[in-house]
Amino acid sequence: MKLIIPPAVAAPRIARRNLPLLLLQARESVIANFRPILNAHGLTEQQWRILRVLLDVGPLEPREIVERCRISSPSLAGVLARMDRLGWVRRERWPDDARRIQVSLSDSGRALAQRIAPMIEKTYRDIEAAIGPDLMAGFYAKLDEMIDVLAKMLR
Repeated sequence: MKLIIPPAVAAPRIARRNLPLLLLQARESVIANFRPILNAHGLTEQQWRILRVLLDVGPLEPREIVERCRISSPSLAGVLARMDRLGWVRRERWPDDARRIQVSLSDSGRALAQRIAPMIEKTYRDIEAAIGPDLMAGFYAKLDEMIDVLAKMLR
């Protein structure tokens, strides 16, 4: 019996570079500099994103945390439960609507952020020193612009 080998099928050609993959690689390059700090303080990356956004913005509803931190709603429920048990956040029901929950930093969560803030700031300074302040500022501006433009495309 003769084995029939089908002709090779040409892979579809995509002319553009793989932007999602490049962004993931850039993210990994950045977070790798912060990960030792987080690990040394018992924080996961998701927990840090939540602490950081609550520190920057103040109390939020879980749906707002999902949007800002890019954590799925099912994952967020477990992460917030752990953070609540660790005493880093408070989850409180709204006085006028018991269905709604507001998440805020606890004193312990704020103290944790305060302890690691100098190390986080040093890491930002090190990254900026390595790539230059102009590239850093330009990168922030271009990322903000890209996020805004792409969000408008989805509306």
